[in-house]
Amino acid sequence: MDAPAERPPERWDVLVVGAGPAGSTAAYRLAQRGHSVLVVEEHGKVGQPVQCAGLVSRRVLDLAGSESMVRATVRGASVFGPGLGSVSFHAPEPRAFVIDRAGLDVYLADRAARAGAEYRTSTRFDRLLPGPVDGVRVRLLDGEDAPFEVTARLVIGADGVASAVARAFRLRRPVEILPAFEAEFPASPGDPDAVEVYLGRRFAPGLFGWWIPDGAGGARVGVAADADGTSARAYYLRLLEHLGKRFGRPLGSATAYLVSGIPIGTLPKTHGERVLLVGDAAAQVKPLSGGGIFTGMTCAEIAATVADEALRADDLSAGALAEYDRRWSAALGEEFRRALYLRRVFTRLSDADLDALVHALGSTGSPATIVAFGDIDFPTHVVRELLRTSPSLVRLLPKALGAWVSSGAYRAPDVEPGPLRK
Repeated sequence: MDAPAERPPERWDVLVVGAGPAGSTAAYRLAQRGHSVLVVEEHGKVGQPVQCAGLVSRRVLDLAGSESMVRATVRGASVFGPGLGSVSFHAPEPRAFVIDRAGLDVYLADRAARAGAEYRTSTRFDRLLPGPVDGVRVRLLDGEDAPFEVTARLVIGADGVASAVARAFRLRRPVEILPAFEAEFPASPGDPDAVEVYLGRRFAPGLFGWWIPDGAGGARVGVAADADGTSARAYYLRLLEHLGKRFGRPLGSATAYLVSGIPIGTLPKTHGERVLLVGDAAAQVKPLSGGGIFTGMTCAEIAATVADEALRADDLSAGALAEYDRRWSAALGEEFRRALYLRRVFTRLSDADLDALVHALGSTGSPATIVAFGDIDFPTHVVRELLRTSPSLVRLLPKALGAWVSSGAYRAPDVEPGPLRK
């Protein structure tokens, strides 16, 4: 039996677990609308440790309402196949922004706090407790692991890929988790205006490796790869060694490291009675890139709107909160569906297939199509346009993909996971 709580129980309208971009966006919108909001973050500082590479679109800056965290603009990219042949493109205007990733978290948390949300760091969600019918009784642990109780009318789980909230409310099912490993280097050669992407089993089976300029003469180097018995760090070291040869000198000593997991897939539902999941906790991550800032913040805006309506109606049943799933699926669900389909097709390609694709992209005028249609938040748009305008690309890919494109069907068919072609 649990020992009696040492502090008197607290009552809040909303408990947000996790102070990343999704959690702080939801907290801000709900505090703006007059609800009492408590945000708890398990780490000692908001934004630490850094959780991703920090390459975002203009939409993220618009959602944040600030460009203060921008370090550099990106106008182009080079994509390297397994054999290190490449295709490059450059746009006349910025197509992405390299941000101070910790700075984004701090800015969004400060915005929510100024709207009235209360933040507590070094505080983690521990468990659900038997509670009143008008709320959810939760046990939290502070930095000294001392338990205290909170009752909230609604809980929002924004606590990442290993979400304790999702487990407690039994909303989780296994999705594919891609291990990622990244390091920051204070000095690095390379084009400060473009990113580099590395495909294939040598560097990053299942997703890709990257070199991203940081806007201050350095770079972020990392990989996300299938957990096939080789660690993401081992793939990162291979990429780092290659970059040293490519640039003619080693990159030197890293100043920071990031180890994380990227959820790929979907959950059956991201709501329940008195609970919503947002961001990585809800697997709201772009399947083709692993990016989740834009999608998480977008879904957090939707979650806050649905939560506000439910709180005002005093109906926080699973039926009422199902509106959240309907709305965010209407906004992003079809893009996720198409991206998952394309990802499952591309993970079946051999290294020889990928090299042929990179070569074909470079020889068909495709860079112009990428410049015209490329969108890091909705990447399936440019993929489909490339396949429409370049029959040679379709011939290199599985018949199922060619049939989908030629059919004109908007929705992608389901593809069951299968073995990789090696």
